Amino acid sequence: MPKLPPPPIPPALKPPPKRPEEGNGKLTPLDTAAEAGTSVVNWVDERTSLSGAVRWMMFRKVPKGTNWFYTLGSATMFAFLSQAITGVFLAMYYRPDVSGGAYESIRYVTNDVFLGSFVRGMHKWGASVMVVLVFLHMGRTFFFGAYKYPRELNWVIGVVLLILTMTMSFTGYLLPFDERAYWATIVGVNINGTGPLIGPYLSDFLRAGPEFGATTLSRFYAIHMMLVPGLIAALIGAHLYLVAKLGTTAPPWLKAKQDPELKKTEA
Repeated sequence: MPKLPPPPIPPALKPPPKRPEEGNGKLTPLDTAAEAGTSVVNWVDERTSLSGAVRWMMFRKVPKGTNWFYTLGSATMFAFLSQAITGVFLAMYYRPDVSGGAYESIRYVTNDVFLGSFVRGMHKWGASVMVVLVFLHMGRTFFFGAYKYPRELNWVIGVVLLILTMTMSFTGYLLPFDERAYWATIVGVNINGTGPLIGPYLSDFLRAGPEFGATTLSRFYAIHMMLVPGLIAALIGAHLYLVAKLGTTAPPWLKAKQDPELKKTEA
């Protein structure tokens, strides 16, 4: 049976020919690929107008004195992305089974899966790195006074992100379901139960019942994999939007220079 010929390249994706002085009008394969990529980007941008949003986010003014302390937020976001990517790969092998399936799936990933130990190590230690970075970022924000007007809402979002990060660490600790994870989680849930008003209800919610069981591990897995990461991703988006809209705060040791025209007006 004869094969059908491949469809022709759309005219919009074909690069325009070079001028005569540029290689006599001949295009190399690399030039063709570059021009095709540019045409695709232009085609998408014409229909979505994303270039304006990208320029608004990336090419904005920053205050004088911006230093490496201002990269802690980006480092925290990178740590979250690393946790999300490695978590997806671990979820492909994980089984939330209290009868031994959870522990065996973790053991299988660590010992038998190609690069499984590396991915699990990145996820395990990346959780600690993310917690440390969140605290450093909030400390920088506090000591630089970046929580003041008009950035109060962004500070509140950051506090919620800190709580969600701690929640994700707490729920992920139980997932290997070994002796240490089991008893440490019992202690953590009991501590939550001592809180005023909502403490007992929070403990019942986390246990998914009056005592630990199969549904407890499933609930922790659902919170760790779906609920908390979704909330964190949404709040990071809102956080970045407010940072781009309101700008960043200059270091407190720098004072703004007064405009000479304002001095004349005051005089």
